[in-house]
Amino acid sequence: MNKNVLIIALIIVMSVIAAFLAYGIITRAGAPKEEVSAAAETKSSVVKVSARPESDYLTEAADREKKGELLKAKEIYQEVLEKFPGSGNVSKAQEALDNLNVKMLFSPVITPDSFSYEIQKGDTLTKIAKKFNTTVELIMKANGLKDANVKVGRKLKIAKAKFSIAVDKSQNILTLKADQDVFKTYRVSTGKNSCTPVGTFKVTNKLIDPPWYPSTGGMIPAKDPKNVLGSRWIGLSKQGYGIHGTVEPESIGKSVTEGCVRMRNAEVEELYSIIPVGTEVVIVD
Repeated sequence: MNKNVLIIALIIVMSVIAAFLAYGIITRAGAPKEEVSAAAETKSSVVKVSARPESDYLTEAADREKKGELLKAKEIYQEVLEKFPGSGNVSKAQEALDNLNVKMLFSPVITPDSFSYEIQKGDTLTKIAKKFNTTVELIMKANGLKDANVKVGRKLKIAKAKFSIAVDKSQNILTLKADQDVFKTYRVSTGKNSCTPVGTFKVTNKLIDPPWYPSTGGMIPAKDPKNVLGSRWIGLSKQGYGIHGTVEPESIGKSVTEGCVRMRNAEVEELYSIIPVGTEVVIVD
């Protein structure tokens, strides 16, 4: 009798243990399904985010720009260029980014490429511009100055990026770079029969409303319809050559000059205000 009771007791204990083990196996087996489900949901969420159309990015960037959130707008435009390199909106995003770069440069917004400088006794805008290798025009634009008068103690935004210029004759494109990064591109005209010289040059002088001295002799004053130099002259270390404006904007994009690089007046005025004397200019075929 006692032996039978013992056997029955052992059977009951073993059944209980087996039940617990079975429950544990079932529980553990169920966990991966939940994890897989969660992972699937996460992946689905990621796919939905990455599938956001570029038009949404462009709309958001434009809205941010209107609100004055310029740094955020720039970040979004750059994201479009990185995520949608083959999109038809790339050129639109690049143009918007180019214009935003200039807008930020000409605004009082402090960026990673600028800093705040407190005017010291004895300072002039010319001294400050020379000290930090920038231009008086750029300092005035960035700080909303109406004239060159300065007040001790006032803080000024100063650009610290090193600008350079690259001209591609085959594409008739001038690229303005800031610390070797593309800042803005411009359509230009270069020399007929590829007569624009190639090489590495420096900006040696700058003139507002320059007179023109044609090779045939004489002098044609500024603003004369026959003066082909337009509103600005940026002279290069290659004597007789430079970057200038035009009285024939319809010629931009063509190889028609006598060797100089020709730009639209509004654009050469913009470039003129940004680059200081000494800026490097590289011209390639």
